[in-house]
Amino acid sequence: MNPLRELTFLSLVIRLLLSCACGTLVGLERSSKNRPAGFRTHISVCLGSAVAAITGTYLFVGLKLPADISRISGQVITGLGFIGAGSIIITKKLTIKGLTTAAGLWTTGIVGLAIGSGYFELGVLGTALVLAAETVLGRLTASIQRRPEFTLEILYNDKTALDEVLRFCKDSHMAITRLQILSLDDNPEADYAAEIYLRGNARPVTLVSRIQIMPGVVSALDIEK
Repeated sequence: MNPLRELTFLSLVIRLLLSCACGTLVGLERSSKNRPAGFRTHISVCLGSAVAAITGTYLFVGLKLPADISRISGQVITGLGFIGAGSIIITKKLTIKGLTTAAGLWTTGIVGLAIGSGYFELGVLGTALVLAAETVLGRLTASIQRRPEFTLEILYNDKTALDEVLRFCKDSHMAITRLQILSLDDNPEADYAAEIYLRGNARPVTLVSRIQIMPGVVSALDIEK
C-alpha cells in the first residue's frame, strides 16, 4: 500500500472515499439509536478531518512550505471538542446524555486525520473498534443492573436534623449524589427544607418512614424529578 501513501490523484480519491465509508459506518450505528448526531454528521466530521490532514501534508510535501502538519491536526482535534459538546445534554433528572455520541464524533474525526495522512490501516482498525465499543460493549453496559436513583424532600426545624438524616442515609448504604438546601417562605410548620439526591438499593418508602420519626424532622417525601 506504499504507493497509495503518496499524494497522487488515486490516493486522494481513496482517502476521501475511505473516510466517508468509516464515517458512514459509525454514523449509521448512532442513527439507528436516534442519537442527535447521525451518519451525515459523522461523514462530514471524518471527511473534513481527512481533507485537513491531506491539505497539511500537501503544503509541507507538495509545495515545500514551512507548514506544521501537527498544528493543523491539533486545531482539528480542538474543533472536534466543540462539535461534540453540542450533542451533550443534561436531563431534568440531572443525568448526562450524549457523551458516547460526542466521544464517537471526536474519535471519527481522528480516524479521518489518520486516513487523510495515509495511515489507512489505523483508520480502518480504529473504526472497527469504535463500532465494537458502541455495539457489543453497549449491550454489555445495558445489561449491568444500575442502582435506582430517587430524591427525598426533607422539612425540618433543627439544623442538626439534616446531619442526622445524611448520616442515616450513609449508614443505609445509600450514595448521596447531590444535596440542595431550599428556602421556605412563610411556612408555619418548618424552618428549613432540603432535597437529597440518593442512589442505592434501599426502598424509598422505608427511608421515608424512618426519617419522618427522627427528632427535628417535620416531614419526608419521595418526589419525582
